[in-house]
Amino acid sequence: MTATTPSVRAAGAGPRPEALDRRQVHAVAGCYFVASFAALGLPPYLTEILPGLGDEHARWAGLLYVVPTVFGALGAPLWGRLADRFGRKRLLLRAQLGLALSFLLAGWADSLGMFTAALVLQGILGGTFAASNGYLAAALEGPGLSKALTLMQGSARAALVLAPIVVGALSPWLSPHRQYALLAVLPLAAAAMLCLLPEPALPQASDEVADTASPDGPAAPLTALYAYEFTFVFSTVISFPYLISLVEDRIPGVSPVVSGLLFALPHLCYLLCALRVHARFVERPRLGIALGFGCIALGLAGHGVAGSLAAFTAVRLLLGVGLTLGLVCLSVLAADCAKGRAPGGMFGSLELVSKGGAVAAGLAAAAGNSLLGPTAPVLTGTAVALGTACAVALHAAYRR
Repeated sequence: MTATTPSVRAAGAGPRPEALDRRQVHAVAGCYFVASFAALGLPPYLTEILPGLGDEHARWAGLLYVVPTVFGALGAPLWGRLADRFGRKRLLLRAQLGLALSFLLAGWADSLGMFTAALVLQGILGGTFAASNGYLAAALEGPGLSKALTLMQGSARAALVLAPIVVGALSPWLSPHRQYALLAVLPLAAAAMLCLLPEPALPQASDEVADTASPDGPAAPLTALYAYEFTFVFSTVISFPYLISLVEDRIPGVSPVVSGLLFALPHLCYLLCALRVHARFVERPRLGIALGFGCIALGLAGHGVAGSLAAFTAVRLLLGVGLTLGLVCLSVLAADCAKGRAPGGMFGSLELVSKGGAVAAGLAAAAGNSLLGPTAPVLTGTAVALGTACAVALHAAYRR
């Protein structure tokens, strides 16, 4: 594959990053998709895996579910800074190979301790999403970067929808535990494909510390991006763990297939609409973020009162609209913030914030469900999303 010829900045500013063509951007997104299969498809089956490792009642399933997330969050900023120093392609390859190694160890673990260690390594050695975003940000700018980040989120949504289905289909022939070892071939295949891609130009020395300024003007502040990312992840993820229980409680006798489709509906909405939303909101991301949080608040509030299949379908679609608006416009805002900054460090820190929101959401969902039942998590998410929508709207009005 060949990259387009880089243009040159104003004198003294150094060359622009080496650009990627559409096929290369799609290759990066495809590599993330295949590498995510085990990471996203197998955790829902922990309750089936753990009894074979000595945890008869799968008491540790909830904790082990978030172990890779926690350690991935802790390691992401360090790997991002190393990518800025030693090369984004090199560290992206490291992430794929690290996933492959951890999946192999998990697949062949014969004790709960060894399996837990493999999940810890998955978190520490993985980080393919942040590494992929840092790689793209080193080669793209502005709308091109935000569109690529939107495509990356599409890869994550597609893996989230398809991976559990594939794992379940393979289960009669190979247990979910041993599928960890089988699916290790996917990040290995992704690493082989990434070897064909170019290495984006390393930043100039001044770029490595350019956290507040760039040759083209002041860099966009990160505080708002981090705050929106944390609350967005918190308000959406908090509804995930107990959604099936809520649906079964409100619609007795509903089939597992229908429950699974309701779970997947917002992510399918993103896959169908993300690029169109990007075209509409690329110049006004804060409006899209405010609308997204508003739709999430309304959708989650609707979960608390929905009592039929039609009602649940409607509120899941509304949540999907909010999910799509939020993810797309956060990608646009992240692309704007990446200008004038070393991208590995920025996206590593953003990954820390995002995973922190996911962990906080899981803990809040568990606490709320224990105290008040399966409605509590969606009501908590409603309050957070509504408060953030108001804050974004006020911030936008103040900027005017």
